[in-house]
Amino acid sequence: MSVRDMVLTPTGLRFAGRCIPCTIGRGGVTDRKAEGDGATPTGVHRIVGMLYRPDRIARPTDWAVPIHPRDIWSDDPSDPAYNTMAIAPSRFSHESLRRADPLYDLVILTDWNWPMAVPGRGSAIFIHRWRRRGYPTEGCIAMDPRDLLWVAQRIGFETRLIV
Repeated sequence: MSVRDMVLTPTGLRFAGRCIPCTIGRGGVTDRKAEGDGATPTGVHRIVGMLYRPDRIARPTDWAVPIHPRDIWSDDPSDPAYNTMAIAPSRFSHESLRRADPLYDLVILTDWNWPMAVPGRGSAIFIHRWRRRGYPTEGCIAMDPRDLLWVAQRIGFETRLIV
């Protein structure tokens, strides 16, 4: 473990000397992740990117990529673009990254089931803002938007998420 790592603990996400309150997937933590199970997968996950809504927030880091109106994330195991960012329209099941709510105004991407996605093993595990404290995610890790921005401004590609 490194001082640059984020470590999920029973009391929150430990990072840079802080323990940040967070929520995890409605399915709890699992070592047998499957698409749609709502669980947060165990393991050591690398940080591979960051997305943000330029119409809502300032660019949090110089390596953050803006989310455009047609940006989507494929969550359909039959899609050749499964578990990657793509452009709408798509005939496959997907999630819009440019949401009406602020949930994805800032998204930290992990390497869960990426870059060579195994169909059905589960699509993206993001770190994003929570709906509200204690409200579970679909498998991602979520936190207060102020804490998320604080984390985003301090991580790099050497940072890992340890679950």
